[in-house]
Formats: sequence, structure tokens, C-alpha cells
Amino acid sequence: MQDLKPAIEKALGKIRPLLQRDGGDVELVEVTDGVVKVRLTGACKGCPMSQMTLKQGVERMLMQEVPGLKSVQAV
Repeated sequence: MQDLKPAIEKALGKIRPLLQRDGGDVELVEVTDGVVKVRLTGACKGCPMSQMTLKQGVERMLMQEVPGLKSVQAV
């Protein structure tokens, strides 16, 4: 699954500008058995909408762009 990292980073690059516009960001922590672990940073870190951002934004984009992923989790 390590070969998925470049595709995941590319997909994150598509959503990153939207997060940065609001003072946040996302970073890839690890990929294990199709589960992507990301860290929301900046304004996203403590935002009450961060779970929605994770599921409706980050997870949706990654699942759409990178076949074979099972889920996306914040760490």
C-alpha cells in the first residue's frame, strides 16, 4: 500500500487550497491496509466542523481519486 502515497498526496493537493484558504491544512500521516490517517492542522485542528471537513471533504476526495482505499481517519 506504500505505492498509494503519491496518489494520496496528489489528491490531498486538490483539497489543500480550500483548507488553507480558511487557515487550515491537512497532512498525510500513514497508509495501512487501505486506511489513510491524516492530521488536520491550523484552524482545522480545533474547528467544530473538522469531522465534517474530514468526511465530506477529505475522505470523499481521496476515495474518489484513489481506488482501493477503505477509510480516512484523523489522528
